[in-house]
Amino acid sequence: MKRREFLKQSAMIGAGFTFLPISQNSFHNAIASATRSRVIQISGQDVRRGNILNQDIIAKMLDQAISHLYQTDQMGQIWKNLFSPQDVVGLKVNCLSGARASTHSLLTEAVIERLREAGIPAGNIIIWDRMNRDLENAGYKINLKNRNKVLCFGNDAAGFDDQLYMNGSVGSLITRTLTRICSAVINLPVLKDHGIVGVTLSMKNFFGAIHNPNKYHHNGGNPYVADLYELDIVRRKTRLTICDALDAQYEGGPPFKPQWNWPMNSLLVAVDGVALDRIGWDIIESKRREMGFPSLKETGRSPEYILTAGRKNLGQTHLDQIDWQKITMS
Repeated sequence: MKRREFLKQSAMIGAGFTFLPISQNSFHNAIASATRSRVIQISGQDVRRGNILNQDIIAKMLDQAISHLYQTDQMGQIWKNLFSPQDVVGLKVNCLSGARASTHSLLTEAVIERLREAGIPAGNIIIWDRMNRDLENAGYKINLKNRNKVLCFGNDAAGFDDQLYMNGSVGSLITRTLTRICSAVINLPVLKDHGIVGVTLSMKNFFGAIHNPNKYHHNGGNPYVADLYELDIVRRKTRLTICDALDAQYEGGPPFKPQWNWPMNSLLVAVDGVALDRIGWDIIESKRREMGFPSLKETGRSPEYILTAGRKNLGQTHLDQIDWQKITMS
């Protein structure tokens, strides 16, 4: 797409949005402190029959995970406290690898339903990722301008901000969806192995927000992934991470490889994306051991960037300091 077409389409996408500072920041800071090292892993064996997932069960899993994360049964109030009707909420999905290895649309729809119940207008909710093509391949329908429905588009439609965002080892243009359109983000990564950086989870999902992710896979992504996640624009706007572990992959990622994919039938939910990544790393390693595979360290791709994030105080990386709650859906 030529630059003038980018700018024209970006203007169309941005029309009608009021760009506001985060209205819930003080609340978010309070709950982030209270839940900082808590990661909820919820599993539901009845979530599928064969390869068919049950949307109602996914929704119930999400509700129970949120309830345990915030230690309340007032799920509706939590969503209202997290987001105001004036927020423009971006749902950062991961759709690089097609429908079987991407954020399931049924999970995204469950999140949207709870946002709508909290008073967020449909047109103030945006499903976004790198490219329109990726979103479509994962089963999402592109919607660039109908504000009566949830919007859905890639960075190739929104364009990138002209400002170069720099921190430590990274310097990138960032999609306008994150910098100018959304006031809040829910991060919706997928639990899977990555052939270069070890695992691709919460932090790595923001490689889908920049124009030059290919430059930051050197040295197993360390410290690039952590440096990107440290950017204020990312940290300030990300209010919740919901990791899709309904189908997980322990080898051969990020492309979908059916021989190394397994129905984990789980969600991981946290405020602290770094702690979630540390738990996800442990899960991948455990599955590799179970299947007779060498550790990620033995393959030369231990995700050291997660530990770097811990040293930067971006989140908790010591397993004995993380409140990892494993729950089977009741």
